[in-house]
Amino acid sequence: MKKIGRLCVITDTIIQNKYSHFDIARFAIRGGADIIQFRDKRMSTGELLETALKIRSLCKKNKVMFIVNDRVDIALLSNSDGVHLGSEDIQISEARKLLGQRKIIGGTAHNIDEAVQAEKDGADYLGYGHIFATQSKIKTTPPVGLIELKKVCKIIKIPILAVGGIDTNNAKSVISAGAHGMAVIGAVVKSSDPAKAVKNLREQIYE
Repeated sequence: MKKIGRLCVITDTIIQNKYSHFDIARFAIRGGADIIQFRDKRMSTGELLETALKIRSLCKKNKVMFIVNDRVDIALLSNSDGVHLGSEDIQISEARKLLGQRKIIGGTAHNIDEAVQAEKDGADYLGYGHIFATQSKIKTTPPVGLIELKKVCKIIKIPILAVGGIDTNNAKSVISAGAHGMAVIGAVVKSSDPAKAVKNLREQIYE
């Protein structure tokens, strides 16, 4: 099983525009994030690659895992550590053919059936949620909650990163439920001090 970090910061410039993707990556690394996931749905392919290469270089220098959201082509061209795929993206099994066995592939799951399927398809880790209510993405379904998280953590063998509405007030509860770690957006990118926000979240995981 590949080694997966426990604190993933997902970059975002939609719910805030004060910081660039690169700024967020820099703050997150300073605060102690294990994984940077570069996520942008609006950039052109050229812009995505240019930004990915910059963040990749920063992550490599600091020995932090770099994951590209959705785009297998950008993951390949930037030589990222891997890719994170949602239900509307290329299938995990197809991405594996392109990326090979050494790269990391994360899958998204919103329920136990999806989690089981993603594991079966060969995902190295799962982003599972949304656990709590979140303003970072538009959701059409209610939060799955901690009880459901606990259930899925007992069934799935690959690492689970809980996602959705996680902050310093509830971070410890997702770890107690059995999650390997967490992926966060709003708690970091909307903070007045993103590096400190990451440091505080890290303490909830590792103390």
